[in-house]
Amino acid sequence: QVQLVESGGGLVQPGGSLRLSCVGSGFTFSTFRMSWFRQAPGKERELVASIRTAGNDINYRESVQGRFTISRDNVNNIVYLQMNSLKPEDTAVYYCKANLGLKSYWGQGTQVTVSS
Repeated sequence: QVQLVESGGGLVQPGGSLRLSCVGSGFTFSTFRMSWFRQAPGKERELVASIRTAGNDINYRESVQGRFTISRDNVNNIVYLQMNSLKPEDTAVYYCKANLGLKSYWGQGTQVTVSS
């Protein structure tokens, strides 16, 4: 059974940091591209960052460039999203996604709220 389980969300003040984790199981994690998406209330889900299998091809959406860092641990099947200098507009449910060709899997999401 495929599972992606996110953790690490919470409430943080503007300028603060959080590290999200997503643990994968039930599939060959190291062969899948891993991505983080987010969805704010009333908005479309959007891609935040993605990382290829060996971590050698990384992409970020422009609004998080320089503040967020995606990384992966293919031994323990974890993808991370380090988020620094958080802003209120980063508030959203954050989801991890695994995809390989036509196969894609989603986690259940973790809430990130940036507020004073």
